[in-house]
Amino acid sequence: MPHAAPHGGWRSPISAADIASSQVPLSFPEIVGRDVYWLEGKPLEGGRTVLVRLSADGDRQELTPPPYYVRTRVHEYGGGAYLVAGDGQTAFFSNFADQRLYRQDYGNAPRPITPEPPVAAGERYADAQASPDGRWLVCVRERHAAAEGSEATNELAALIADGSAAPRTVASGHDFYSNPRVSPDGRRLAWLCWDHPRMPWDGTELWVADLAADGSTSHAHRVAGGTEESIFQPEWSPVPSESDTLYFVSDRTGWWNLYRQRDGAPEAEALAPMEAEFGTPQWTFGMSTYAFLEDGRLACVISQNGFDHLAFVRPGQPVALADLPYTAISRRIRASGNALVFVAASPTEAAAVIRMDASTGKREVLRRGLETPPEAAYVSRPRAIAFPTAGGQTAYAIYYPPTNPDFVGSPGELPPLIVESHGGPTAMTLAQLNMGVQYWTSRGFGVVDVNYGGSSGYGRAYRDRLRGQWGIVDTQDCIAAARYLAASGEVDGRRLAIRGGSAGGYTTLCALTFHDDFAAGASYYGVADCEALATDTHKFESRYLDGLIGPYPADRDVYVARSPIHFADRLSCPVILFQGLEDRVVPPSQAEMMVSALRAKRLPVAYLAFEGEQHGFRKAETIQRTLEAELYFYSRVFKFPLADPIEPVAIENLQ
Repeated sequence: MPHAAPHGGWRSPISAADIASSQVPLSFPEIVGRDVYWLEGKPLEGGRTVLVRLSADGDRQELTPPPYYVRTRVHEYGGGAYLVAGDGQTAFFSNFADQRLYRQDYGNAPRPITPEPPVAAGERYADAQASPDGRWLVCVRERHAAAEGSEATNELAALIADGSAAPRTVASGHDFYSNPRVSPDGRRLAWLCWDHPRMPWDGTELWVADLAADGSTSHAHRVAGGTEESIFQPEWSPVPSESDTLYFVSDRTGWWNLYRQRDGAPEAEALAPMEAEFGTPQWTFGMSTYAFLEDGRLACVISQNGFDHLAFVRPGQPVALADLPYTAISRRIRASGNALVFVAASPTEAAAVIRMDASTGKREVLRRGLETPPEAAYVSRPRAIAFPTAGGQTAYAIYYPPTNPDFVGSPGELPPLIVESHGGPTAMTLAQLNMGVQYWTSRGFGVVDVNYGGSSGYGRAYRDRLRGQWGIVDTQDCIAAARYLAASGEVDGRRLAIRGGSAGGYTTLCALTFHDDFAAGASYYGVADCEALATDTHKFESRYLDGLIGPYPADRDVYVARSPIHFADRLSCPVILFQGLEDRVVPPSQAEMMVSALRAKRLPVAYLAFEGEQHGFRKAETIQRTLEAELYFYSRVFKFPLADPIEPVAIENLQ
């Protein structure tokens, strides 16, 4: 029989130490012939990421030895950090420490093929693609000057694959570039570009140019896109008879759908028009939501009503959905022949690298991100909820009820609720096994993960709800989710907490400052001063707030009005803040200003800062410490006993 105990104080087999050390981040799968590659994180090695190959005979090998760390800092968020050459014998990758591009021939040590820049880590490379003959590469290059305050330069560059010559610029003049793609016959180059103040999900342009044998371009012209149309993942057809046909995803109808542009045709052809998202916000390089199969179909990852699906598209035929257990599929699907590889998860299965035969449907798990998952009885099964919010709108979320077979709440007690506010804010949360969520639910908390207005996955109109309304719509929707669950009798409306990282940290601080619905909050590298973010952040996001709030400095008064730092006197509940001291996206000064304001008001506050951490924590010891510290903080605020000892956190001003 389960024991009655206060919610939050249940003993759980899901420990912070296990979450920090046993979860292996898996990303960016690739398939070349019958060999499969992916990136694998190593939390116990300071978060280092390595390139892994699983050969056709089942031999697993880590290709990049210490101290190499496969990660690019282009746009700070990176992605597209490696490329495997067509024969599978050579890999190219960006090394995190110096940001140079390295070549590694099978059996040999990596060697740099780009020059040492005049500024340390000042020349960065991403999204490299090889010419059909493998002689040279074209990639995105981001150059940082030594002058204080100068903006980085982004461009497309070509370089000889053996490093015998310095890279040279082949396309420039726009603020941002991505997705350089060489046609199979080597005669044409396609790419995406966009300019301030737009983000890639606001408006991008698809360009095509003639390509010479040495990588130089001519006759460049725009094919699609503009200031109000977001283009995603251009790819040339691999079919020899349509080598000049370009595929891409566009949101011109209000949904990211798949299109085909034949050479010389006046209009692109919609291949599968539907109210579903075939694309996704391009936060990182190297994303792909569709891949060409040998049998003529396209395998596509689509998002609909908050869930992911694997779909097969054959032009002129209805879309066919694969019968799979997965509800979350990574935005990186790759194919060789009729074999697919992708990373996928379900509400009860952690992310894993999957190989699938698209002809038979047979699937194979190549690598699990969590080798020993928790017992099923301790896993909270989520459900999607839709709820009313401000202005007569509907918002969406995923709710995880408290789940532990060994415990029930004390008589008459309802569980406390944690509201999760995802980062981005142009992003989305999916129903998948998240051990961080299960850490809370197995201890007696309810958790609601909110896809507030502005989230992707629900069409452009829903995404645009946040235009000019950041800090308002997202906050209102998080509050509405908490109120909805409290009114339904599922959670204790007096014990509501909100937490989030980055943009989710901003929503958290707004909810705590401008409203009084929550009794506690946790901000992970969250924005406290919008004006400081607008004037002190990296190039990729330096004009992001123009769309979310308004042009700066013309709308400076709005920035001030939306910044929790200027209204800390309205705070009335305890807050814990976590910050990486090497964060360039949201600098530590943001958290430090908020802590100072909380101290001045003598509100309960805890602040934990971590050396060597950037935007998003990667070290196992940091992940463990933050989870345990946050639980300790809630135990003191909500006054429940801890089931296991935890290293205390200094909480100032707590009576």
